[in-house]
Amino acid sequence: MKYNYLGNSNLKVSAVGLGTWAYGNDTFGKVEDQQSIKAIRAAVDSGINLIDTAPAYGDGHAEEVVGRAIEGIRDQVIIASKCGTHREGEKYVMDLSPQRIRKEMENSLRRLNVEQIDIYQIHWPDPDTPLKESVEELLKLKQEGKFKYLAVCNFGEELLKEISEMTDIISLQPQYSLLKRDIENKTIPYILDNNLGILSYGTLGGGILSGKYEERPQFDDEKDNRAGFYPFFRKENWDQTQSLIKLIKEIADKHNQSPAQVAINWAINRSGVTTALVGAKSEKQARENAAAADFKLSGEEMIALTKKSDEVIKNLKV
Repeated sequence: MKYNYLGNSNLKVSAVGLGTWAYGNDTFGKVEDQQSIKAIRAAVDSGINLIDTAPAYGDGHAEEVVGRAIEGIRDQVIIASKCGTHREGEKYVMDLSPQRIRKEMENSLRRLNVEQIDIYQIHWPDPDTPLKESVEELLKLKQEGKFKYLAVCNFGEELLKEISEMTDIISLQPQYSLLKRDIENKTIPYILDNNLGILSYGTLGGGILSGKYEERPQFDDEKDNRAGFYPFFRKENWDQTQSLIKLIKEIADKHNQSPAQVAINWAINRSGVTTALVGAKSEKQARENAAAADFKLSGEEMIALTKKSDEVIKNLKV
């Protein structure tokens, strides 16, 4: 495993991190808690030290699972959680009001069974709450020792500039993969210029870049709405993705790696990316994801994947 300092912090994070959205057990199909705990433990055993979670994942359930999994190994992991997005039934509600932030922090600490969160992130912007009010409350929580470092998710460069004028942040968590690269034009240059880190999510595009689907999957399970979040699974986009996946498979065969490992390796070797967050539903997946950092695509392969990605993205309907 490779490790990198996250932005201007003293946190040294693994190049592959563990995303825990699936452990909420309400978005990526059914996952047994004990299986999730084993996957988290396998990830840590394999060198992954960054675990990213959020209250919105299963209305706090993912945090509870993470809390159980890290019992006894808290000193081996860096915990990142979030505020500002919660569940009301099937709906995700953006709320960065000071009272909501404080409530979510207390709930997260309880569910994770920790005294302090290492990286506390604004999950999504809230257009109804002035950012200044949210930041003031977050700084109070930081002074109280509730978390170490502040970070954000899903912010564009304008919001990054706005919050950076109020306080220090260490990283951005955006969606980024071979099928989604819109942050490259403006956001990544801003990140590099300001010595921030990137924790990218959606590294496998909801699983499509793993190459495991021979045909377009039908996610009928009421607990699986990944096709709603990742447009690559839609009928009008499915055929467009296949030439990219074919190339990924060809390169994977040359390296004796899986297609998922190739997609992850591409991401962690892109400019500005500190850690690529990847989910794992099993111990096998967790170990495979971690091993994606242990080989290196050639310069020619990186260029070929990027060029094919450009062609595919240009024709996607999103």
